[in-house]
Amino acid sequence: MPIPYDIPEVLDRREGPHGEVVLRRHGDRLEIIANGCFLMDTSDGRSERRLVDAALDALAGRDRPDVLIGGLGVGFSLAHAAADPRWGRITVVEREHAIVEWHRDGPLAALSARALSDPRTEIVETDLVAHVNETSDTYDALCLDIDNGPDWTVTDGNGNLYGMAGLASCARVLRPGGVLAVWSAQPSPEFEGTLRNAGFQQVRTEEIPVARGVPDVVHLAISPG
Repeated sequence: MPIPYDIPEVLDRREGPHGEVVLRRHGDRLEIIANGCFLMDTSDGRSERRLVDAALDALAGRDRPDVLIGGLGVGFSLAHAAADPRWGRITVVEREHAIVEWHRDGPLAALSARALSDPRTEIVETDLVAHVNETSDTYDALCLDIDNGPDWTVTDGNGNLYGMAGLASCARVLRPGGVLAVWSAQPSPEFEGTLRNAGFQQVRTEEIPVARGVPDVVHLAISPG
């Protein structure tokens, strides 16, 4: 007897300046697909939460640090940061207006409503690469989750973030001793080397076991200067 296949239901499909972005329901989980590339879903979230906690741990008790979260996604990182009173200002940079709308009054609102109403939270609708290049704001931590990793970007332009110039921009907006935390679906020894060559210190990779497949990882590094 054939095994029934659960066909995903498309809830919304938008064409934006960076291509197509889709929100769909697959069984009991919601999924975000960008340009045909699976980004994330609501099935787990432990590695997205660990991204935030690992950054806070690396700050070694700094009082009320400010964090920039790159990528709103399904909201796990934002919700986890907002649930922790130790964080100060929480800035989320998201370039896809559709994703922001899905969180404000769409299917993802149940995950992020409390975090969005937190007075510490600010949503900035812009491209993350442009933001770190142009902003005059500084942060104690950058928690970046806009791709499937440094070696597997959603759009070609994102690749600039993981090279020397992009890391220089990240270092520029980090306060002295600030932490850069980058989520990835797999380890990237090459990216670790680039971090060291860019002057970052205490570079390491932390593995986070997931329910299925190879572990996710968080690349961690301390800002130079």
